[in-house]
Amino acid sequence: MRHPVSEIDTKRHLEGIILAAGESRRMGYPKPLLEVGGRTFIEQIAETMLAVVPRLVIVIGAHRERVRAAIARDVRIAIIENPDYSRGQLASLKVGLGAIQPDSAGAIVHLGDHPMVRVETFRAIVDSYNRTGKPIVIARHDGRRGHPVIFDRALFGELMSAPQGEGARNVVNADASRVAYVDVDDPGINLDLDTPADLARAALPPPPRR
Repeated sequence: MRHPVSEIDTKRHLEGIILAAGESRRMGYPKPLLEVGGRTFIEQIAETMLAVVPRLVIVIGAHRERVRAAIARDVRIAIIENPDYSRGQLASLKVGLGAIQPDSAGAIVHLGDHPMVRVETFRAIVDSYNRTGKPIVIARHDGRRGHPVIFDRALFGELMSAPQGEGARNVVNADASRVAYVDVDDPGINLDLDTPADLARAALPPPPRR
């Protein structure tokens, strides 16, 4: 991990969560292990996020042993297993929130299949969180909201009790006045990479042959 901890603003420190527990059925290969620039998605995302957070929680589930092996050994990274990964993204988010340390003001939540998001985007949403005091901060590009998303600790209870079928969107949409959007020139926040065809369109390598 090349980014020094000295870059991190510790005034209201946030921790990071990467959701990397999915089954990757449509891809036919574990998405956190796909490559961008010669590095796995999970390596790339973790390094980017550790530029802005002092601690990172990575939630694994399906393909857990292979994904765990690809995660750098770093004292700043905690790897947590979600045994209920088949229940969807919200189940993994709840596991991740449960692993956030009590002195953290909140969490930056990101997805294990969005490796192209720039470090400047993470910094921009952290700046907005500190400046606006809004409990939810969402990156947005060309009018479309995406990831990463910041949730203040004050909303952890709502997220933990959110209906499984509705996900975190239920909390985000509950009160528009609680949400700050940060418009960024970063199409990576909405780059959905679900199939080999999606990789081809993004000029990324295809899944390795098994």
